[in-house]
Amino acid sequence: MSSNSQNKPGALYVVATPIGNRDDITLRALNILGQVDLIAAEDTRHTGRLLAHHNLKRPLIAYHEHNESERTPDLMARLKAGVSIALVSNAGTPSVSDPGFRLIQAAIGGGINVIPIPGVSAVITALSVAGLPTDAFVFVGFLAPKKAKRLKQLQELADLPRTIVFYESPRRILSLLAEIISVMGDRSAVLCREMTKLYEEFIRGQLSDILARLTSRSVIKGECTLLVTGNRETKDVSLEAVRSEIAKSLETTKSSLSDVSKTIAKKYGLPKNIVYDEALKLKRET
Repeated sequence: MSSNSQNKPGALYVVATPIGNRDDITLRALNILGQVDLIAAEDTRHTGRLLAHHNLKRPLIAYHEHNESERTPDLMARLKAGVSIALVSNAGTPSVSDPGFRLIQAAIGGGINVIPIPGVSAVITALSVAGLPTDAFVFVGFLAPKKAKRLKQLQELADLPRTIVFYESPRRILSLLAEIISVMGDRSAVLCREMTKLYEEFIRGQLSDILARLTSRSVIKGECTLLVTGNRETKDVSLEAVRSEIAKSLETTKSSLSDVSKTIAKKYGLPKNIVYDEALKLKRET
């Protein structure tokens, strides 16, 4: 795994690290971190403490959202020269709402072997104990910082029937809860805070209940993972009713087939592609 003198490219290891408890790390991850030539870390001090806890000593280099663009070419040059690199974030799996995407994309494009070293991830950890439907879910991560765009994102998510997972900081969690209630309604949810740490907490109930409990606190600490139930209002609609609506719209409007399909899909809570396919069939038939 160490550097070689035959110009054979190195490998990029994408290593999952604990989200809190430092013992939540795999044996394979420890082996990789103890053998690579270099560790590219979101925060070298944070990763340094993790390595020290497991009695590991390896060279570290900072790789975070503020230097990804300028540092990626340097790390790519090292990889092509035969250096093996482990990519780690402060918590969980790199590139999942964390730095890493640019380097991973560059490595793939440059023919570098990218090897996943799986482990803990906040979204999966939260889903495993939430008690909400997990047969299908939508991972959103952090919403846009600007309110207008954030509200638009929430509106696009409002009709989805699947459990929705958000990441948020403690200083913005109250406003996020209020915005979700205003756009999606008061749904069942679970707020996961400080997972795997000493003050781990799971608050279950309606969004309004969670908001009230947090509002009563003088301070909120710890990164938050919020899980919200999907839209449970199922609309029983026959295909004939949809086709009738399409035919009527095509006769009375000059809108494109795509726009008509989008409007009807939203009205009946159906996937747009299904309505669009029916619209195409109906147009061919007529």
